[in-house]
Parts: sequence; C-alpha cells; structure tokens
Amino acid sequence: MRSSPSPSAFGFRPLAGLAPPQARALWALSFVLPLALWCVVSYVPFVWHPMLRISDPGDVAWLAPGELAARADVERENEAVRARGGQPAVGTRANPVFLPAPHEVARALVTSFTTPPFRADEPWLHQSLWHSITVIFWGFLLSSLVGVPLGILCGALPGMARLTEPFIEFFRYLPAPAFGALAVAVLGIEDAPKIAIIFVGTFFQLVLVIANTTRRIDPALLEAAQTLGARPRHLLLRVVVPGVVTELYTDMRVLLGWAWTYLIVAELIGVSSGITFFINQQAKYRAYDRVFASIIVIGLCGLGTDLALGWLGHQLFPWLKTARRGWFSQALALTRRVSGGARGGRGGGSDSDSDSGNSDGAPEAAAKANQARVA
Repeated sequence: MRSSPSPSAFGFRPLAGLAPPQARALWALSFVLPLALWCVVSYVPFVWHPMLRISDPGDVAWLAPGELAARADVERENEAVRARGGQPAVGTRANPVFLPAPHEVARALVTSFTTPPFRADEPWLHQSLWHSITVIFWGFLLSSLVGVPLGILCGALPGMARLTEPFIEFFRYLPAPAFGALAVAVLGIEDAPKIAIIFVGTFFQLVLVIANTTRRIDPALLEAAQTLGARPRHLLLRVVVPGVVTELYTDMRVLLGWAWTYLIVAELIGVSSGITFFINQQAKYRAYDRVFASIIVIGLCGLGTDLALGWLGHQLFPWLKTARRGWFSQALALTRRVSGGARGGRGGGSDSDSDSGNSDGAPEAAAKANQARVA
C-alpha cells in the first residue's frame, strides 16, 4: 500500500501534506504579508510618499497649511523662492489622498457603521451591503437552480451534452455587462436587471464546470450498480449524484466568488444602488478611507461566506478526510436512521419489494466499491 506523503518543513514540497499548525500559520501569513507591505508604503517616508503635506507655505503663494501637493512641484517652486531670497515651503512627506494608511481605513471601517451619511437621503454602509447581498443571493440562487441540474445531465448523458454545450460554449464568451441595456429595457431599472447580470455571468460557466465534475465520477461505482441491476434513473440519482456531490459542493463555493465579481458591474445598471453606490459616493466626497473600508467589507463578506460553507461541508460530508463530525452531521445521521427504521417497519416480502431492493442496493454497492478503492 502506498504511504501518504509526510508533511514537509515549510509546505513547499510537491504534493506534501501540512501539519495543522503549519497550515494555520501560512493562512495567517497570507493576510499579514500584504498588510505589512501596505504599512511599509504608508509609514516609511523614503519608500514612496510622492506628496508633501504643507505645514508652512512660506512665500509660495499657491500653497496653504494642511494642503497636499506634489513633492516635485513644491521642490521646484522652493528653488525659485530661494533664488529670490524668500522663505521656502515646509511640510512632511505623505502619500496621495487615494492611498490612506491602514489606521485611517480601520477608523473608517468603524465610523462607516456608526456615523450618519453625509446626506440624509443616502443609505448607511450596512444598508448598502445588505442590498448587495440580496442581489447576489437571488442571482446565484436562480443560476444554481437551473445550472446544477443541467450540468449534471450534461455530464451524465452524452446526448444532452451534445445538444446544449456547443451553444453554452459560445455564450459563455459574451461579456455579461453587454446585456445591461437589454436587461434594463426588458426588466426595468430596479434590481431585476442586476440579478439578471449575475445570472448571465455565472450560469453558463456553472453548467460547464458542473458537467466536467460529473464526468470525473469513478466508473467502478457505475459498474457495481449496473451489476446489481440498477436502472438508468437509479444510476443518475443514486450513484452519479452521490458520487460527485462533494466535488459539486466545492465547485459551488468557487462559483459563488464569481457572482461577487460581477456585483459592481451589475449594480451600475439601471438605478445605481447597493455597495457600489456607497463606494461611488464616498469617492465623490474624496473619502477614500471609506472606499477602502467598503472594499474590505466586501472581501470579508465573501471570505466569511466561504468559511461558513466550508464548515457546513464538513458537517454535511463527514466521511471526508478533512471533515469534523459535529452536531449537524449527527442530527442528519439520526434523521436518516429514524427514516430508515420507519421504512423497514413497513417492509414486506413481495417480489416487487425484492426488485426494488435490488435497484436500491446500488448506492450501497457503490459506497462499498468506493471504500475498497480508497483502501
């Protein structure tokens, strides 16, 4: 039996495992490194800092205290002032207003939720964020309700794939924002065209990804079920779908990120709304610390959703190596045992029950074959 690869010292050996402490440390480091780079650019003057925040304008007429000016322009003007015998401008090196420091963004991240908007008719950050989440939810839900079954059918049935995938391959290269004007003309200017853009941007990719995942099912599972006399319907519902459900779940987590990437473009269609409207308004007020805070909130929402779905996947699929058996999986197992006992109590000895038992035994045989293959 082939032994599993041992964890490497730093996790850079191909296909090597990682010890849990190493995995957690590298996970944290992936956020610490960009933050450290941001801090260096913001707080170390000689790294960049192309601007100068004026503390004393001296004899330079066009400068004022507290103003940000390009350092090269101020130095050029100071040379002319010194040549005339005047007092040069003095200031401290600073970054442009569109690159706030981390502490300014952290402060804006708090004040955006606690300080009223600049105008009374503008939404708060949490209101804008919730509106965007609803657009993402409905767009991706509709895409999944249609795309997942169609993708499974395309992956399992060659005829269905031949009938639908050529057009889907063509359509997936069309940029979703190109349908913005048409979506507004058909669906109005409110949220419907935004949801439609999310749908168009994810549906066609989703079908192809799900179809390719379905095609990767272990043929041994299908052969074991066919040996036991499983019908085509049972092969699809009791072998194919359970055999790829974990990979489909992972695909859906990745595809949900695609829906978030279409959000900003979608919310510009029709009436601007949601987090996109909030970001654009803060940019008009030159409150770039709030712009950065809003972008970070979007990333936190996406990351939090992915982590929550990952935890839920561990509960739903406790047989995976990385799964942790928790209260959800235990409750689900209890429900299955109770429902299985109820069906067993109603069982009989008729021939039809025997026939159905043979076909229903396909998933059990598939599971045994899968266990033997893994072992």
